[in-house]
Amino acid sequence: MRDGTRMVADEVPVAIVHDGATYAVMMASPADLTDFAIGFSLTEGIIDTPDEVDDLELVETDLGWVVRLWLSKRPRAALTTRRRRLTGPAGCGLCGVESLGEAVKPARPVGAGRPLTPLALATAFDAMSQQQALGRLTRAAHAAAFLAPDGSMTVREDVGRHNALDKLIGALARTGIDTTQGAILMTSRVSVELVQKAAMAGAPILAAVSAPSTLAVKLADDAGMTLVAVARSDGFEIFSHPHRIQPEQEQIRVA
Repeated sequence: MRDGTRMVADEVPVAIVHDGATYAVMMASPADLTDFAIGFSLTEGIIDTPDEVDDLELVETDLGWVVRLWLSKRPRAALTTRRRRLTGPAGCGLCGVESLGEAVKPARPVGAGRPLTPLALATAFDAMSQQQALGRLTRAAHAAAFLAPDGSMTVREDVGRHNALDKLIGALARTGIDTTQGAILMTSRVSVELVQKAAMAGAPILAAVSAPSTLAVKLADDAGMTLVAVARSDGFEIFSHPHRIQPEQEQIRVA
């Protein structure tokens, strides 16, 4: 045993406030918070586009961060019926949901998308790992990435996998990237809420390094989404709608 130092990931409370009322308080990494608030608002169904946010303000306090959003008329009305006050740990995607039906609601159906080759998928996971600056420094952060048809990639990180995906979805929406023609990659297992969030973004392919739950597989299948998991250097497994992955090598296993 020897003394030493290491980088530790920041984790702070982040309050998301719509029109003066706190909608959620999440434990998150204090980076890309504009993307986080926009993405969270999109995946919660509060807004349909970033244009429905009239203004946004980031406020740092002694306890954490407050992200204040002022909404246009349409989402303001929807918020009245959708509101949930919650405190969510970094690993929680459904904390505070008031009914079982809300927790297991069907994922939004996705479109046809474009096929993806195994080589392109493997290359994308390698490229994502190279862009995980926080993960390399701390070994305590998840990443979510979007692979566009032209091979370009957008990556966001957070201590929570749901937060990372919300940040990614917010970043994509703010820059106008078409999520219906690419694939979302995750460094985590595949949970129900990740399928729901990816479907809200319109992504036809969701791929992750760890295995999915049974309900996640069902939701992805019902939504028409291609779900790829257990992605490793020697192959991966396809759990739903394998037609979007064009086989090139025998290492592909259809579960």
